[in-house]
Amino acid sequence: MRSLIYVLTALAVIGSGFWAYRENYTTQAELDRVSDLRRDIAAARERLAVLNAEWAYLNRPDRLRDLADINFDRLGLLPLRPEQFDTVDRVIFPLPRPISITEPIDVTSAGVSQ
Repeated sequence: MRSLIYVLTALAVIGSGFWAYRENYTTQAELDRVSDLRRDIAAARERLAVLNAEWAYLNRPDRLRDLADINFDRLGLLPLRPEQFDTVDRVIFPLPRPISITEPIDVTSAGVSQ
């Protein structure tokens, strides 16, 4: 009986060691994956910063004004003036569409059993 307990205990220790070994390698693989993801995120943020800088550079008012002047014959763009804008209270918003009731329900006698 004792030898059976010793064998089962030894197998449990070996099984625990094997499980801990596998978990260690799984954890290391996930940590490497997280490190790769963080590197990818940092590269994406760097690309985004470059794209934002390019966008700001390309949308400079003086550059856009020069482009509008160069392409005036083709586009017919004119500079914006404050007189071209109006106040919000003068905007005409669409009226809500009326709800059509096709089959009215009599609520005074609904649910009352006679």
